[in-house]
Amino acid sequence: MPDPAARDAAEEASALSHPAVDPDSTASYGAHPDQVVDFYAPREARGGDRAPLVVVLHGGAWRAPYDRRHITPFVDYLARRGFAVANVEYRRGRDIPAQGGGGPVAGRWPETFDDVAAALDALPGLVRAHLPQADPRRTVVTGHSAGGHLALWAAARHVLPVDARWWLDAPPPLRGVVALAPIAHFERAVELDVCGGAVTQLLGEGAGSELRAGYADPAALLPTGIATAVVQGREDTVVPQAVAEAYVDAAAKAGEMVGLTLLDGVGHFPLIDPAADACAVVAEEIAQLAW
Repeated sequence: MPDPAARDAAEEASALSHPAVDPDSTASYGAHPDQVVDFYAPREARGGDRAPLVVVLHGGAWRAPYDRRHITPFVDYLARRGFAVANVEYRRGRDIPAQGGGGPVAGRWPETFDDVAAALDALPGLVRAHLPQADPRRTVVTGHSAGGHLALWAAARHVLPVDARWWLDAPPPLRGVVALAPIAHFERAVELDVCGGAVTQLLGEGAGSELRAGYADPAALLPTGIATAVVQGREDTVVPQAVAEAYVDAAAKAGEMVGLTLLDGVGHFPLIDPAADACAVVAEEIAQLAW
């Protein structure tokens, strides 16, 4: 039986071995340097005057060292399959470790959520100016790992408590969400210590953390009424299968069906690795919602 740690390391090395791909254009949705979106025009036509828009939210446990550049080979992969793509950057945690911790802090409260909401709200106007090949009426949001969490959250803003600063009074105009190995169920993720306590760092500790979870945990923001699919590797030890299954179960209890595609022999990183077969599965899941 292959060593899980060795397999994970090999899969991560493969996914991150591809050169970063520069965008066709970049636009700001705010004043902070991280409040930007990179746009990639479709590299081939798949029929119709304009292409579906795929919004990508990168992972990296909401931590500062992991920015949007690492997911650009995946973004380019989608563009080469006829999608118009918007690769969103957002503010993440600090570079310095948490007190007593061994790595950078995960996420900023509330700035990480401020940015995802602001970016999605600004996208229709930005797309008209910077990506005219895209059809924003056919928008699918996808994200990997912590970005998968943000993708699910972005589709659930109308389910937020009405006092939330990000609340929408109607569902966002999305064709659907494809979440890739998402940190989708906070309670289960904390139990499994996903990404070295990233959820606890994101929410903070103390009396306010439970309240924040009610605003941030996708499993608490159901049903959304938006078509949702989760793609998960069975061998994922970074965000284990149990987290995705807990989210799907929570959706079912809320009366909503969420598609769950489990890939045998696949860990965390092949989902965004253009060299891996799993990446083609992801592209097909997006296509089923977008076209």
